[in-house]
Amino acid sequence: MKTVKKILFWALVVFALIQFIPVDKVNQPVNPAVNFVDAKKTPEKIGNLIKGACYDCHSNETVYPKYAQIAPVSWSIKSHVNEGREHLNFSVWGNYNKELKESMLSKSIQTVQSKAMPMPGYIVYHKKANLTDAERALLVHYFEEMLKSKSY
Repeated sequence: MKTVKKILFWALVVFALIQFIPVDKVNQPVNPAVNFVDAKKTPEKIGNLIKGACYDCHSNETVYPKYAQIAPVSWSIKSHVNEGREHLNFSVWGNYNKELKESMLSKSIQTVQSKAMPMPGYIVYHKKANLTDAERALLVHYFEEMLKSKSY
C-alpha cells in the first residue's frame, strides 16, 4: 500500500510539472487573398462545412478547445494540428503550385468519401464536424468540379 501511495504521489507531481511545458497555440495571420474559402469565393454553405470540419487542423484558424490547456492532451492536439497543416493548410492555399493543389484536392476527395476525415476522435467533441452523407457528397462534388474545371 505504501508503494502505491508513492507511485500516486510522484505521478501527481509529474502531472503537475508537465503543465508548465508550454505549447505554442498562436495562429499565423491569415491573408484572405490566399485563404481557400476567401480566394476561391467558396459558396457559403460549402465554406461553412469546410471551416466546421477541416479548418481546426488544416488552417491557421485553429480554435483550441479548453481541454487543450492540459498536458499531455495539449501535446497531442498540437501534434495533430501540425501534421494536418503539413498535409494541407487552407490558409495558404494560394501559395501552393498547381500540381500540389490537384494532389490535395484528390486526397481530400478520398478522405472525405472514405470518412477518414474528419477524424472520428475529432467528431466526438466537435458535432458540427460530423458530416452527413449529403454534406460529404456536397464537398466531394465541389472538389471534383474544381479538379474538372482546373479552377484550383
